[in-house]
Amino acid sequence: MLNELFFSSMTALLVCMALIPLLRIVAERFQIMDQPGGRKVHEHAVPRIGGIAFAVGACASIAWWGPKDTTTFSVLLGCGIIVSFGVWDDRVDLGYRTKVVGQLFAALVVVICGDIWFTTLPFLPDVEVPAWIGMFVTVAFLIGVSNAVNLTDGLDGLAGGLSFLTLSGIAYLAYLSSDLTVLVLTVPFLGAILGFLRYNTYPARIFMGDGGSQLLGFMMGVLAVLLTDSSRGPFTPSLALFLLGLPFLDTLGVTGQRLAEGRSPFVGDRAHIHHKLLTVGLTHYEAVTVIYLIQASMLGVAYLLRWQSDRLIVPLYLVLALSVLMLFIAVGRGLLHTPASRAGSVLSNASISKFVNGPWLTDVPIQFLAVTVPLFLIALVFLPSTVPSDVGYVSIALFAVVLIGLSCSSRVAPYFVRGGLYVGTTFLLYVCEGSRVGTVSAVVMADNVFFIVAAIMVLLSLRFNQESRFQTTPLDYLMVFLAVTFPLLPEVSANVSHLGIFAAKLVVLFFSFELLLHAFSTRVRQLGLVSLWILFGLGIRILL
Repeated sequence: MLNELFFSSMTALLVCMALIPLLRIVAERFQIMDQPGGRKVHEHAVPRIGGIAFAVGACASIAWWGPKDTTTFSVLLGCGIIVSFGVWDDRVDLGYRTKVVGQLFAALVVVICGDIWFTTLPFLPDVEVPAWIGMFVTVAFLIGVSNAVNLTDGLDGLAGGLSFLTLSGIAYLAYLSSDLTVLVLTVPFLGAILGFLRYNTYPARIFMGDGGSQLLGFMMGVLAVLLTDSSRGPFTPSLALFLLGLPFLDTLGVTGQRLAEGRSPFVGDRAHIHHKLLTVGLTHYEAVTVIYLIQASMLGVAYLLRWQSDRLIVPLYLVLALSVLMLFIAVGRGLLHTPASRAGSVLSNASISKFVNGPWLTDVPIQFLAVTVPLFLIALVFLPSTVPSDVGYVSIALFAVVLIGLSCSSRVAPYFVRGGLYVGTTFLLYVCEGSRVGTVSAVVMADNVFFIVAAIMVLLSLRFNQESRFQTTPLDYLMVFLAVTFPLLPEVSANVSHLGIFAAKLVVLFFSFELLLHAFSTRVRQLGLVSLWILFGLGIRILL
């Protein structure tokens, strides 16, 4: 099952990344663009097609790899409905009533056709509620969560990153309870969101649009209902309060503030928590990073409370909600702010670099990566004892795609090179990790030493090499956080924990690729040859 989950995630990621360049052209032609102005923080028109890309990627992957049952079909149909209304809204700016109608249709399809609804309610664990009550509560819940995530989509990478964290938490709890249905529905969305976030972190080149944000909220709600269904697992429905975390709290706080001020809760303003963080002086990516940390903390609380009763979960959540409300009030009254005289950003340590100007910190690390990373990958192709046939066939297809991409203009070629390096390296490390048993200890030691040294060189390059022009983003911090914490999670089997090492190595290599692609932008095709070698080496193995 682990292989199927891995390939479902990779399928979604590949489809999403392949569609984005094409959909950007479509967005410009049909004016599916987000125009600057008002309470928006961007200054130029940005395509709103990211939601279509990751929706198609995730849903296509689920349809291919997932079970062919009523639950899967109803979820996919509900996703199609909510994305259709969302894209329509991105095109013509629908009123909130029409949006709610679309969300209602999608929720009814899942509840009635998929039989997905709350069979128990908080504080009534042993009482099976009447179907009509459970269905009504579920429909209201799904509509509420869809709008909550939609309202958080105010900063680059914010809604996508929050959704990725939440879905990761849901996937982990599903793993603990052996809920394969939730895992199969969750993992493809994780892959698709990663493909999208590469283009959406600040400064964003694409937006997900209402179609994407509503879809993520809808799926988070559906998966939360499935995960906390008493007939499927041990978790109480109130645990969803912490899983949905900050989007839900933000919506409650903003709605309460608008009603208290006598305004309509459906009229947008700059009262959301991300706007308030900008108001107190945080930069764009600092605000996003802080919100990521808050959401990760809430997911940690959800894990700690996973076996607890509603009598503990709900009061703790109310305390947290009250704290967030107090934050809203404090910022609104100007009681919180950062010193106006601060010279740099709150989280930035870039001033350190001015104390060290020698080439041994500015030039040597990036040059080391430029030589050793390609050589390491070229040699690594010979390590796997076997290559799965599906990996080989996909590698052959990607080899042809990257080869065609290298013949394109210098503006387009880097996209194909980056895709070839990312996907080819992921496949290569995956099959190598599976071939570690029986590998000579000296080879394993050399592999570990390389990644330790490469990680140090990456950190030095990020800090001191100004010519690379590569800036870290909240997505990068998110990836590092997950790679570090995943192997440390309790109750993870040795086989699954091994994926944490795999993820950490990928993070090191992906950072290396970004640094090299920026520092040696005139030598993109040389890096393209490395990706071709990897894909060719994996593909040719199944033909021999």
